[in-house]
Amino acid sequence: MGVFDRVERTLEGAVSGAFARAFKGDVQPVEITARLQRELDREAKLLDRARKLVPNDFRIGLSTHDYERLTPYSKTLNSEIVPQLRSYAAEHGYLFNGPITIEYTLDESLPIGRFTVTSSAVAGVEAEPATPSEIRSADLVVEVNGVRHPLTPPGLTIGRGTDADLRINDPGVSRVHARIVVEGIGGQQQLSIEDMGSTNGIVVDGQRVRQSALAAGSRIEIGSTRLSIVSPLADV
Repeated sequence: MGVFDRVERTLEGAVSGAFARAFKGDVQPVEITARLQRELDREAKLLDRARKLVPNDFRIGLSTHDYERLTPYSKTLNSEIVPQLRSYAAEHGYLFNGPITIEYTLDESLPIGRFTVTSSAVAGVEAEPATPSEIRSADLVVEVNGVRHPLTPPGLTIGRGTDADLRINDPGVSRVHARIVVEGIGGQQQLSIEDMGSTNGIVVDGQRVRQSALAAGSRIEIGSTRLSIVSPLADV
């Protein structure tokens, strides 16, 4: 029995009874699972001979009709889809760099029975939690995957290992990949980033560098993860 057959049989059990009747004639759970599997195939990026990085964050656009029928069952549906995606990934040598998330969104331009899928590889990030007041009082912060971390002297290290201050679960990131150096106080702060002997290097504003000055608006790429330097004052 193939992976798709197992998915279909598992989901048939999950959508029995009232659940199945709600989906009859509309977007089918098996169709969503099959589309997400194809999305993994399409977006897989080679890491080494045995591993490929695939998306773990998915947005499914639905028509008004399908959205209203599907979203009440989204938790049940995702509890079946996610294990199937993990099984499919394991059989194909695919690697997720963070938890799998599936969100259903309304797209009023879609007809009944049609849906869209967008995806991205979003790394899990860990760091010592910062309070809202610490974020607001910082002159600059580093933002990764929508979460901000204050930049204060002497700075912080970024990497995949437990020794890093800002831990990014990205297979393209070394255990201690880079260091952001913060010098000075108040409006006189100076920031820079240094490569700590990483395997894949760092990119700042589109340029591969070993060391570079940073400022508000700087964009950093480490592995498949993007970070940005942001001023909290810009939100005021």
